[in-house]
Amino acid sequence: MTDPRPEDDRPRLPLSFRRHAGAWEEQRATWRQARASEIAAGLERASSRPSGNWYVVGASRGIRADRPTGRTVAGTETVLWRDAHGALHAGPGVCPHLGAALKDGVVRCGTLICRWHGLALDGSPFAGWDPWPVHDDGVLVWVRLDSVGGEEPTQRPVVPSRPPVDRAVTAVYTGVGICEAEDVVANRLDPWHGAWLHPYSFVDLEVLSAPVGGVPDEEDALVVRVSFKVSGRVVVPVTAVFTAPEPRTVTMRIAEGEGAGSVVETHATPLTPVGTARPRTAVVEAVMATSDRPGFAVAKALAPLLRPAMRSASGRLWRDDLAYAERRWQLRSTGRFPGS
Repeated sequence: MTDPRPEDDRPRLPLSFRRHAGAWEEQRATWRQARASEIAAGLERASSRPSGNWYVVGASRGIRADRPTGRTVAGTETVLWRDAHGALHAGPGVCPHLGAALKDGVVRCGTLICRWHGLALDGSPFAGWDPWPVHDDGVLVWVRLDSVGGEEPTQRPVVPSRPPVDRAVTAVYTGVGICEAEDVVANRLDPWHGAWLHPYSFVDLEVLSAPVGGVPDEEDALVVRVSFKVSGRVVVPVTAVFTAPEPRTVTMRIAEGEGAGSVVETHATPLTPVGTARPRTAVVEAVMATSDRPGFAVAKALAPLLRPAMRSASGRLWRDDLAYAERRWQLRSTGRFPGS
């Protein structure tokens, strides 16, 4: 006879109570720890990593088989669609005949048809239209634009380590700011602002370790202890690790605490060409929540209902964070940024 399976000794609800909660203005100041030179060094290290010319253009669920989808990356129009078998196709969004916007076309039996004169594209080269490499990782869609990136191309994008899609609840938020991609990445490489700028979501934030000087890629991480605010003094404490695996991506992984293994993956995609006087950048953020608790199966079943709330939570945070990124760009573009 085998021993019975040991019971999970964790509390039924993953909550803690803050007994000594102070006012917002009474929390420990973090401006001395948030050294401009260290944030700039982290940004430089991220920028030096190869991307293979891959850009995130949106959520996998957003590219459908019944209509084309248009995206712009660094001023380059892109059209995406799925064929009758669900396979993804991408390429120039300008019709090679007379320049119609292919995003306004229609998809019939997996073929994209231009509305102006009926030029039909099945995803293979035809009539001067050539496809671009595209990758669907199950959560996000990436397009490789060699003429934009200018790097050595790679077969696949740098997709960070994630929980398996079939064991996670996923949601994707997209926002746009007047800034450059580096301003978005710099925001994510500054976790010290969390409890000050987002007191409705984070409390008791402490950066446990930050890389100093030249460090190998595997050690280039910010480790943060923070509590997610639920209501009043009720919180969920976790330890999170921030990394930047490529120039336009920053991930936050829950290393300890409730939801260990969950990931928030932030991608910055330039919408306007390099050097534009008023640059615009898209923030595409994928939240992949997972848990080993038995009750998480219920959350998986309710995923379609949870996704709007998850996107709303991301949107609230990014209203503040895009203001941060936009302010940073305004100061940089006028030579007034003190963190240079």
